[in-house]
Amino acid sequence: MAYDRKDHFHQRAKREGYRSRAAYKLLEIQQSQRLLRPGQRVIDLGCWPGGWLQVAAEAVGRKGRVVGVDLAAIDPPLDNENVIAFCADLTEPSVVEELIERLGGPADVLLSDAAPKLSGIRAADQAREGALLEGVEALLGKLLRKRGTLLIKILEGPDAVLVDRRLRREFESAKTVKPSASRRGSSERYLLGRGYKGPSGQPDGPSR
Repeated sequence: MAYDRKDHFHQRAKREGYRSRAAYKLLEIQQSQRLLRPGQRVIDLGCWPGGWLQVAAEAVGRKGRVVGVDLAAIDPPLDNENVIAFCADLTEPSVVEELIERLGGPADVLLSDAAPKLSGIRAADQAREGALLEGVEALLGKLLRKRGTLLIKILEGPDAVLVDRRLRREFESAKTVKPSASRRGSSERYLLGRGYKGPSGQPDGPSR
């Protein structure tokens, strides 16, 4: 189904100063699920164009910190004092070290609204989505503290379903959420995992 790029949420984002209509997806989830709290450390994987960074920054406040990474630069840069965004490929070995260093430690909350560039070829696009999710899955134990929270976009496809199932087992509780701000006709949904069990040997993180 075709969608209108300048729909209600697009126009609202322009009025209210958000970088993208996607900000309202996180706002809606935050209002109903309260996954972000003041003082938390947050990582946003695939942060361009910056809407989720803005929402997270508002939620964690001045004592919190939000670090985002994407292949594309946030342009113009956000002026939030508690936000850092940089360009990198998630598959680069150095990206984990840079994220942790800029954040000051593992994240309390790991966000990802990332999606692959679509070709229009269903099988190829599903494979790209699966590969993206597997990339985030591989970083989970390095970026998220024990007992932390994950919110990640899941699109349709057999590979995505398998990653979804594996990720759910990594958390004490997990559920699917689908905000009304998602585009009409979109297959996207979000996996919300709370209480990350952590890799073997990882110490308990603080309860923030």
